[in-house]
Amino acid sequence: MKRQRRQWRDYGGPPPDFRRHHRGRHYHRPGHPPGFQRKQRFLYRRFLGFAVFLALPLLAVGIFLGFVIAGAETVASPALVLLAICGSPLLLGLLAVGIGSWAFRDVGAPLADVMAAADAMAEGDLSVRTPEKGPGEFRRLAHSFNRMAEELERAEQRRRNLTADVAHELRTPLHILQGNLEGILDGVYEPTTAHIQAMLEETHLLTRLIDDLQTLSQAEAGQLSLQMERVDIGELLMDVNTSFGGLAEAEGIRLQLDLPDEPLFVIADAERLDQVLSNLVANALRHTPAGGHITLAAEPFPTVVRISVSDTGEGIPVEDLPYVFDRFWRGDRARTRAVSAGSGLGLAIARQLVRAHGGQITVASTMGQGTTFVVELPVAE
Repeated sequence: MKRQRRQWRDYGGPPPDFRRHHRGRHYHRPGHPPGFQRKQRFLYRRFLGFAVFLALPLLAVGIFLGFVIAGAETVASPALVLLAICGSPLLLGLLAVGIGSWAFRDVGAPLADVMAAADAMAEGDLSVRTPEKGPGEFRRLAHSFNRMAEELERAEQRRRNLTADVAHELRTPLHILQGNLEGILDGVYEPTTAHIQAMLEETHLLTRLIDDLQTLSQAEAGQLSLQMERVDIGELLMDVNTSFGGLAEAEGIRLQLDLPDEPLFVIADAERLDQVLSNLVANALRHTPAGGHITLAAEPFPTVVRISVSDTGEGIPVEDLPYVFDRFWRGDRARTRAVSAGSGLGLAIARQLVRAHGGQITVASTMGQGTTFVVELPVAE
């Protein structure tokens, strides 16, 4: 910018250029009274510049003699004007390219990674993961995507395991039925009551397996219907003790109760809770040898009622404890008693039913000493 300054000078009026830019304001000639008696400031703009003037009237015995005007103006050089006109679009273009490159690097690249991973997952590759990079929002997006992918992969693995387990569990009773029926048709077996009874037991096992699968599926999906009511835990444990008392006695196992004097109440579905405890007692009977004992106990705590089923069986190896509540887990089949063989879903169902009641179930075991299952349910208000 080139700055030009004008010193104080005596003008008969504003300079011609000033008068033209001041929108026709009338100025008096010397000898004529002006229309104002105090200093005036005037400002007008140029293209890429401006000018400021200060006008002071000169008076002698009331006669207007003229102005004393001080002014300064700033004028852009032609080269600067040309540079501003031609360089602005170029500068804006370069700035846009720079911003676009930065945005693509920090935003576009992470988004492209997530989209590529999503496409791969849609094609069936559940093992794909996306790098967690970029701005904070995209790192969180990538982290959430990876968590979703991991859960989908685990769910798919559970589905495959379930399909294989169900096929295995159905195969055994079906083979027994098929063998007995073919033997009768071929004349190998007589259609005696014993053979028919054996086949009927296999159909009962199939029915129980199907019912357990349906219950477990509903419980895991949160679709299980519960009839919640005030339940006396002591009475419920006595009913379970009565139901399994005959079977325990036949196997030479002592089934006993350990209950407090005062009644303990929870809000629960009595039938479903009975199913949980029955599964635990049946499991204990299968793993307790003759001469052992099983104890059903209840204990009050400030916020929960603790129910336990303890046995003096062979125990569960430490490495197997994390899998006790998995579907079709039976541990070492060589140590499992053949009496009242279950579907392998009892403990998995028990865990889901307890969770549906807002409680939790845990297990503790010592090899050669026995196992204890503990159910904790919220105490009734």
